[in-house]
Amino acid sequence: MIFKNFSESFYSLLNLNFSLLKFSRLNLTLILLALFFCIPVVIVCGSLFFPAKDIWAHLIDTVLTDYIFNSLALLIGVGFFSLLLGVIPAWLVTMYQFPMSRYLEWAILLPMSMPAYIIAYSYTGTFDAAGPVQTIMRELTGWEYNDYWFPEVRSLGGAIAMLSLVLYPYVYLLARASFIEQSICVLEVSRTLGCNAMDAFRRVALPLARPAIIVGLSLVLMETLADYGTVQYFGVSAFTTGIFRTWFGMDNSLVAAQLSAILLLFVVVFLYLERRSRKQLAFHHTSNRYSPLLKQKLKSSSAFFAFVICFTPLLF
Repeated sequence: MIFKNFSESFYSLLNLNFSLLKFSRLNLTLILLALFFCIPVVIVCGSLFFPAKDIWAHLIDTVLTDYIFNSLALLIGVGFFSLLLGVIPAWLVTMYQFPMSRYLEWAILLPMSMPAYIIAYSYTGTFDAAGPVQTIMRELTGWEYNDYWFPEVRSLGGAIAMLSLVLYPYVYLLARASFIEQSICVLEVSRTLGCNAMDAFRRVALPLARPAIIVGLSLVLMETLADYGTVQYFGVSAFTTGIFRTWFGMDNSLVAAQLSAILLLFVVVFLYLERRSRKQLAFHHTSNRYSPLLKQKLKSSSAFFAFVICFTPLLF
């Protein structure tokens, strides 16, 4: 009996040690993987501790202001239009039924598969001075090139437009997923309290979807900061183009890494401000009383405008 108890205790101890060993190996593997992926960030941030005063003085006197201004303008412009093109169509296809709405639910995601710089090349070839649009316009009117004004495609505004048309599906995807998870009970209660459809969207549905929308917007902004092909082709001096010019043009990888660290700081500041403004709030259902959303069928002019709003981003 004593031998049996001793054997059981011994095997239990072996199993416990094996589980701890397995658990420790798993933790060690995860830690090593995390450290491996952190190496680029550590190197970039560590570059800030090495001086390069001469080159920085040159950058400050010449192009650093342009880098900061254009990068901020890209963030604000692309962020605004991505929210506009992502949230409103997500709400319409989730809450309402109108012509082609079932197809638009997934068709709105298609621009995500198109690189921004390819769109930039296409738009430039179409709307440039030698492109078909301006050529046909001159042939029909008899104008010369200097007789009319036409928006410049290869500009800061053009870069904002190109990036917005490609990146807004990030916001749309997460916003729609959040709207689908919301219960119709919440919206019905808001209606009983005197809210119309617009108020229910603005004061109830939108705050509930805010965390998901912010995640999508964060992805959009990080993609905007990391984009090189579009801003380089359009001649916009942003941090990404500055990093390449400093590294390959001035043959200085240290200052290029320091510029990358400043670029990383933009992302950290944005995430901190969002977390601070949200105050770590989260929205979720606290009971099992959940009713799925039932789509409301739109008629006549309302259905037409809903279709136009959802189809317009795909048209361009």
